[in-house]
Amino acid sequence: MLWTCAFGLWGLSRQDSVWRDEAATWQAAQRSTAELWHMLANVDVVHGPYYLLMHVLFTCFGAGTTTLRLPSVLATAVAAACVAVIGRRLAGRWAGLAGGMAFGLLPAVQFHLQEGRPYALVTAGAAISTLLLTTVLQRPVRTRHWAAYGTAVLLTGLLNWLSLMILGAHLATLLWTRAERAVLARWVVAAGCGTIGVLPLVVFSQSQSGQVAWIPPLSWHMLIGPAVLLAIGGTGALLDRPRAGRSSATAVGLPLLAVPQLGLLTVSLVQPIFLDRYILYSMMGLALLIGTAVGTAVQAAGPRFPMASRWILPATLAVAVPALLPQSLAKRSPASRVDDVLAIASDVRHLKRPGNAVLFIPSLRRDTKAVTPDAFAGLRDITLAESPEEAGTLKGVETEPDRIRAALLAEQRVLLVTDASPVARPARGARDRMKTAVLNEYFIPVADKQTRGRRVIVYERRSTRR
Repeated sequence: MLWTCAFGLWGLSRQDSVWRDEAATWQAAQRSTAELWHMLANVDVVHGPYYLLMHVLFTCFGAGTTTLRLPSVLATAVAAACVAVIGRRLAGRWAGLAGGMAFGLLPAVQFHLQEGRPYALVTAGAAISTLLLTTVLQRPVRTRHWAAYGTAVLLTGLLNWLSLMILGAHLATLLWTRAERAVLARWVVAAGCGTIGVLPLVVFSQSQSGQVAWIPPLSWHMLIGPAVLLAIGGTGALLDRPRAGRSSATAVGLPLLAVPQLGLLTVSLVQPIFLDRYILYSMMGLALLIGTAVGTAVQAAGPRFPMASRWILPATLAVAVPALLPQSLAKRSPASRVDDVLAIASDVRHLKRPGNAVLFIPSLRRDTKAVTPDAFAGLRDITLAESPEEAGTLKGVETEPDRIRAALLAEQRVLLVTDASPVARPARGARDRMKTAVLNEYFIPVADKQTRGRRVIVYERRSTRR
């Protein structure tokens, strides 16, 4: 836990940057409970419990990058500790220690270790439920263990219902270890109760499925990452020499790695949703298998080289940490994210003049205003009909294209907040096309600042119309 926390606290602010996904968390957390409920009825209900948690934390500790990201650091540390305990129980103390320390080093984990989103918390919940599963497999079955397991499944599913795919991994582990029928029956009850509690969220979130319409269909190059992970995990499993009917690190780790990966790939054939963050918890299986490989090496060297065997893990870390240092530094850089909503706040402050108008293309770029409202003080949002809070959305509701045109033609100086050139897309929708057309025909750009994926352009009215 200390090792993972140290990695999490290192560069936690990411040079005071917040990217668009984290800005959604920031906006939701700062709304009142009533405004938040209103928003969840329209968008992001799948993240509702997480937003409510962050609302409480922002209320108690104030808005900031530390409050935004520290829950993910602590949750990842909990997951690392669970991996260590599971590894120690199933493969020995060296395997547990190596697996727990390897978890925080994995590039995917390092990315979400400092992310103001729910995926690290989902991973912690999945880790706790997996730890409880190994408990019931190794000790006399007690009702409280199954109750805790069902509760962990429920809470994790409420944070992100795709975490329910871990139940497939747990079932594979039970079948691999040839669990008794009584154990299987109790698992079905506990897992079923947890799943039933999540079903209302699953059903309601389907009405908002358009929010993931941007995810591209599955293609062959998307299979490379899972294939590499499964190859690495399979190598660690072979070193463990797993046998059916016996609890082992492989019996837990390999399904934990493989089933969510394969499950999400299968679902993506019907509805494209393949994003590795949705199954971040599968990295616990990879860490467990890596730890098992290190533990096997220590055990093999122990009888002949007892003193040297104790240095296998430190030596492995001494090689792994420098080798992954470029990745670690990159993950803590603002450039690791597609943009930074805070980056242009200072540019807006310097470029604006009292009474100027402000435009956003697309309207979701209004998140910069929501996160840094002081930077936009004195600017008039001339296209906004309903604020995001009033509309119960993250971007608000804009007026009709004709009214946008009329409002723009009444202005002399306009600030446009949009995406920087490398990540910008052509204007979509009638409103954005109208904004672009009027600016190009009746205005000329007099200032242009681009920083970390965001851009602010100052337009002034042409002296003569064409």
